[in-house]
Amino acid sequence: MTTAQDMIKAGKADPEEALAVFDALQPADTDFMLGRWKGAELHTGNAMDGLLAATGWYGKEFVDADRVHPLVFSGRTGQLLRLEPRKLFAGMALANVAARLPVITRVFRLMLPLLKTRRSRARLRMTEYRGKVSATMIYDNLPINDVFRKVDDNTVLGVMDLKGLKQPYFFILHRDT
Repeated sequence: MTTAQDMIKAGKADPEEALAVFDALQPADTDFMLGRWKGAELHTGNAMDGLLAATGWYGKEFVDADRVHPLVFSGRTGQLLRLEPRKLFAGMALANVAARLPVITRVFRLMLPLLKTRRSRARLRMTEYRGKVSATMIYDNLPINDVFRKVDDNTVLGVMDLKGLKQPYFFILHRDT
């Protein structure tokens, strides 16, 4: 079986292989997740592959268990913007096109400041997913849970569990030091 490190280095995996690696990893706890994390996508053939990276996704920020910024993006001048997930997901059709067309990607990135928020939009709890209890980011107003498993002390493999999505969306978080 492929190791998590090999899969992360490649940046892609077969969906079944990614699930097998995810299932073999140790759970993360909520204290482990505190802080800011830089994100990267793990391409598995999911319809969302490439979407976040193309639109400037930076990662996630966990202030404490009740204050989580699930979508942190890099603004045009490098500043970090915490986005309102409902607004972002409402514009997902545009974002999906943006991921494939560079001109629209630039327009979408110009719109990011309109989507920002100061309030946290998620919380962090321990939940069971695929037979293990692990840290889970629960969006406040969307049917999405992001579940985390430890790769090492500074890396987690995440799975976005979106109600209605047939295949989970995988991503990697690296601790931002």
